[in-house]
Amino acid sequence: MYPERPAGIAFGGDYNPEQWPREVLEEDVALMREAGVNLVSLGIHSWALMEPAEGRYEFGWLDEIIDRLHAAGVAVDLATPTVAPPAWFVAAHPDVLPVTREGIRIGFGGRQTACSSAPAFREATARLVRALGEHYRDHPAVVMWHVHNEYGAPLGECYCEHSVAAWREWLKATYRDISALNDAWGATFWGQIYTDWSQIDAPRFNHTAVNPAQRLDYARFSDGQHREHYALQRDILREITPHLPVTTNFAGTVNCKSADLWQWARELDVIANDHYLRAEQPDNHIDLAMSADLARSVAGGAPWMLMEHSTGAVNWQPRNIAKRPGEMRRNSLAHVARGSDSVLFFQFRASRFGAEKFHSGLVPHAGTDSEQWREVVRLGADLRRLADLRGSRVRAEVAIVWDWESYWALELDWRPSVDLTFRERVDAFYEALWREHVTVDFVHPSADISGYRVVVAPSSYLLTEASAKNLHRYVEGGGNLLVSYFSGIVDEHDTIHPGAHPGALRELLGLSIEEFHPLRESETVALTGGDTARIWSERVRPAGAAAVLDFAAGPDAGHPAFTRHDLGAGTAWYLATAPVTGLRGLLTQVLDHANVSRPRGLPDTLELVRRGAHTFLINHGDEPVTVEGVTGTSVFDGVRHDGPVTVAPGAVVVVVETLRSQGEPS
Repeated sequence: MYPERPAGIAFGGDYNPEQWPREVLEEDVALMREAGVNLVSLGIHSWALMEPAEGRYEFGWLDEIIDRLHAAGVAVDLATPTVAPPAWFVAAHPDVLPVTREGIRIGFGGRQTACSSAPAFREATARLVRALGEHYRDHPAVVMWHVHNEYGAPLGECYCEHSVAAWREWLKATYRDISALNDAWGATFWGQIYTDWSQIDAPRFNHTAVNPAQRLDYARFSDGQHREHYALQRDILREITPHLPVTTNFAGTVNCKSADLWQWARELDVIANDHYLRAEQPDNHIDLAMSADLARSVAGGAPWMLMEHSTGAVNWQPRNIAKRPGEMRRNSLAHVARGSDSVLFFQFRASRFGAEKFHSGLVPHAGTDSEQWREVVRLGADLRRLADLRGSRVRAEVAIVWDWESYWALELDWRPSVDLTFRERVDAFYEALWREHVTVDFVHPSADISGYRVVVAPSSYLLTEASAKNLHRYVEGGGNLLVSYFSGIVDEHDTIHPGAHPGALRELLGLSIEEFHPLRESETVALTGGDTARIWSERVRPAGAAAVLDFAAGPDAGHPAFTRHDLGAGTAWYLATAPVTGLRGLLTQVLDHANVSRPRGLPDTLELVRRGAHTFLINHGDEPVTVEGVTGTSVFDGVRHDGPVTVAPGAVVVVVETLRSQGEPS
């Protein structure tokens, strides 16, 4: 279910009118109309105003604001404000305050200051949400529900008494018999055998490593507790307003480590994502593209919502660098190109006080006589011209495997190298594909991947037997699978698959690993193709696979670094190291072997994405770029193209294909 209104691309963002006097609110509505704002998220942090004392609900102030917005044609994404419990509630129930893994109970004054497992919090949540839903069930301005805010950020895991009690119940339901738990956790190691559920504590901070299987399960449990808190609210709202979609916003798909978004997607009516550029990171628009592609993939390819991003600087990074002229437009349209049907920001008007007063807004501290406001108005006009894009889809021939459980497991204690991180390899492969102008979907390893020409598994350390069989069927059926090192090592309990590494993928890849040889910090080894490699080397023993590239130096000199194994109608490729500069070249071999279509000869500063009938050309470079073979009409200036299109530095051109009328020359 997707919100029926507003029509076209939703434009606006978080609106916090409780921070401003009446005269400012009246000005806000006029400015929203000037910019073309048609959707705002309202009430996200307003519990203290909605319920100033237990059981006393006051919505009059909110009624006035929603009525004013409705009269101006602005729809409302109405939030349940459970991310910010009021002081009176925490004073009455101090046990709801979360406890860190180190045993510290956090204080009041931040956000996400209540444990999702705490009974008092759940009870108060249910009462408030029911009152809110009943009050606004028929208001025509309310077009969707926005539950909580950014589950898992900053509160991923809680170690309070309520969490531990819920954890034990979760373990009973999961394992049923305590001997099954002992087997799954390898509890004979270090004498950790349990004889009663009451003996099991949360995996708290320890002076040494804690059982990794226990920690992996605690990550699953903790994420599930947040989903239960979400579902509690969603079910009440669905009961009262079955005609309205319900969602919650993710704290950036690629950065939301504590939430398994494949699981969350089953609970949401529409996927909503927040994204903030890492301002100091070079080419941070690639991270933006990856976040958008992952959001679309979590949505199953359906349109999704960009619920938050920034017009300029954010407030929480080490150096809060403002966006350059044109950067906000490029960012916004890149999200739309990759499947978003909304461009929403945090927030409408920059705050004068509080922790986020140095965060940018649609209306900056400088006011409307500013370049930032003028860019906002221009963006609103651009989005109106893209109204007919709504609902269309992005198609991809290549997919990257992304599994949050593998993410969690890989980054626990005592792995062979501190350089083994989930994002490092995923980022490297995604960047190489982005620069090759290949649009990418993300997939779970157990998903149906038969429709992709190439599937890349950069970081599948944890791989279940069922998922490994799925990958095997994909290759035998004609697919091309590219696997990176340290994949297929452990099962769902972080137990090493039997036999030589990579146990779950050994037959599929046609090889085994005799020994890992992690490289020292800053160490590199030569490859026979002329490149060097970093981070990792290993002794590969082919058992059906053919070497494409060897290690030329280092502990595995003379042994394969890149292999190919033809299996059934397809091919499995394996890369046993991290090339310094040559990853893109190795990827092109796989893409060409699989006949993956992509534009050739374009600089890698140009982003090219096709969504439905629209082609987005986004120039992130300092030089103009000419793209050949473009046919259609430019959305923003109405120019008809049939051949080369030149995209100015920092500019965005969107061309929509047009059907030729009968008799028109081709």
